Amino acid sequence: MKPQDSALREEIARLKKEKNALIMAHYYQRDEIQEIADFIGDSLALARKAAETDADIIVMCGVHFMGETAKILCPDKKVLVPDLAAGCSLADSCDPEEFARFVKEHPGYTVISYVNTSAAVKALTDIVVTSGNARKIVESLPADEKIIFGPDKNLGGYINSVSNREMLLWPGACHVHDRFSLEKIQQMKKEHPGAKILVHPECRRPLQLIADKVGSTAALLDFARTDEAQEYIVVTESGILFEMRRECPSKTFLAAPAEDSECQCNECDYMKLNTLAKVAAALRDEQPEILVDPEVAARAVKPIERMLELSK
Repeated sequence: MKPQDSALREEIARLKKEKNALIMAHYYQRDEIQEIADFIGDSLALARKAAETDADIIVMCGVHFMGETAKILCPDKKVLVPDLAAGCSLADSCDPEEFARFVKEHPGYTVISYVNTSAAVKALTDIVVTSGNARKIVESLPADEKIIFGPDKNLGGYINSVSNREMLLWPGACHVHDRFSLEKIQQMKKEHPGAKILVHPECRRPLQLIADKVGSTAALLDFARTDEAQEYIVVTESGILFEMRRECPSKTFLAAPAEDSECQCNECDYMKLNTLAKVAAALRDEQPEILVDPEVAARAVKPIERMLELSK
């Protein structure tokens, strides 16, 4: 550990105690962020934790929409995101005005939105879902219900395939999950024939079809924890490898390659914007703070609360 990291950790611990703050981190965060977090989870777990915490300040080490979700669920708490530039390519692929027009063009449809969306899109939504509960929630609705699913076409396609639905899909995608290479993963499998392939449903359909397990980050982690294999090819953002290795120290986890071998495309640049220094600064200055328009929040909280109710 670098000396400056040790000092930052001490400062974060002190400020957190002084200000009754809770540090929450997504599995895709830097290793050192996950190490100092009070709570680590996927989007569903983070939403649940935010809804029940008695902290005065929530430091959301994730991306912007996660901070918005926490603020919507906890309007009386101060919600900080260490770097406001930590956006999301998937959320950006769904412009609220364009989505509103799309919904208006399809009257009579139930609107289901992935949690990876802005507060403005959530406000246009009937039910919010995560990759961990999307199938359960969709299958809880009548088989003949007409559904719009946005913004992730890959997740929506996966849910269609396993639930025998024909949801109308918004054509969005995550720039990380959409760039994994089928050919390179197949080659990796030849080199590691005993390895099982773990795939996030935000990945393209051909990758889902070669998977031993398709699931959310939490589901993939749980599978690795309980499965008998000793080696895994992990087809999602590589930040999850930290928790997988911590939970299963005797097993080997290999980060799946992306199509572009010249870049580290299995990492989300947005997720990696948060650092220990930025967490310390956020606690010290109580900035940058996430604010959501009260009228938007009042509409957006309803589909989030419906998700939490349906996913119990």
